[in-house]
Amino acid sequence: MWKTNYRYNIFFLILLLALINYIDRGALSYSGEFIINEYGLNKEQWGNVLGFFGYGYMFGALFGGLLSDKFGPKKVWLIAGISWSIFESLTAFAGNIGMMFFGGSVLAGFALMRILFGLTEGPVYCVINKTISSWAAPKERGFVVSMGLLSTPLGALLTAPVAVFLLSYSGSWRVTFIVLGMLGIIVLYFLMRIMTDHPCENPKVSKEELAIISQKEIIEEKSQSGIHYHWWHFFRSRTLMLNTAGYFAFNYVNFLLLTWTPKYLQDVFGYNLFSLWYMGMIPWIGACITILLGGKISDLLLKKTGSARIARGYFAAGLLLLTTLSFLCVGFSSSVIVAIVMIAVGNALNSFANTVYWTVVIDTSPKQKVGTFSGMMHFFGNIASILAPSITGVLVSSNGYNAMFVVASVVTCIGMICMLLVKPGKF
Repeated sequence: MWKTNYRYNIFFLILLLALINYIDRGALSYSGEFIINEYGLNKEQWGNVLGFFGYGYMFGALFGGLLSDKFGPKKVWLIAGISWSIFESLTAFAGNIGMMFFGGSVLAGFALMRILFGLTEGPVYCVINKTISSWAAPKERGFVVSMGLLSTPLGALLTAPVAVFLLSYSGSWRVTFIVLGMLGIIVLYFLMRIMTDHPCENPKVSKEELAIISQKEIIEEKSQSGIHYHWWHFFRSRTLMLNTAGYFAFNYVNFLLLTWTPKYLQDVFGYNLFSLWYMGMIPWIGACITILLGGKISDLLLKKTGSARIARGYFAAGLLLLTTLSFLCVGFSSSVIVAIVMIAVGNALNSFANTVYWTVVIDTSPKQKVGTFSGMMHFFGNIASILAPSITGVLVSSNGYNAMFVVASVVTCIGMICMLLVKPGKF
């Protein structure tokens, strides 16, 4: 069996690296009270600090996809991994850098570090998609994509205990960022030792495994052969554009919960830092399960029905509808138990569909443009990584915390409508 499963070593290390990547970006939220008190920031300013990451992340996603098509995913993994680990560590000194070099502006220092950090973390998920398009067999594609995307809820879940542990036992929020930066470098080293851009280039991949990876596509309707595709062809694809709108909805909820849940629990229900290590985990427990089930169920639906529209589009639309209803319940709840349960349910349903967005890109794009089109979906979808924390800062200041859940419901409802119209495989 081991002779035909070498690719899963690569998938595992990619998951581990992406997991650290996600803990890196979420650690700032748990350092919020320390940073706010040290530099005297208000809620709107803190919302901007959380949102700075998204400006770099969008463009990192866009160019990471383009570069992975041009130079191969391994080189992009190497450069991006080293860079984001360095900028994660330098975040520890962001406020001081702002005061020293930007006229005493703490916000400018955090803007610089978080934008550069986001820029170098941005390539991760589109490079995962590029790697999977080369290494995963068509029949397992949805599940393998879900393995990579598991890092999103699992990383968010582990961020709470990891960040609280480092904050509590080091006594310094700065040490948290330095340690996390070092962990990324360590895992990257092991990935670089075993990975190649294509399985046929790897001497440890057997002929039997190559035959499995090279199996015939399940979805026959693809882009027309003989056409030379450019990046702008992305905008000619109705399927890819609608799919991106659905992905935007997923990201809005994801970044809303990742950035504002700790502050929400502290301000509304009075939880302290030591309570957050377990309360911050609850919203992400179900999502860790559903994101894996989503890929498996989507693949099963495709096999049983033969319809990618049912297996991908309708499946995601139904889940977004249930997500919408869940967050509406949170918005009108005054009970901590009801609020936490409905956040957890809504987040689990939202993550259920995450695999679909990435799989639709692989199903629909010409193979030579999977990285590019994945990056473009990631770019536009991650406008939400800026809007969610920034808009929430304004909403919370003017209308209270309930407003942020109502707005999230509106966004997921729009995403649901778009996914109903998606036709995977039809460019």
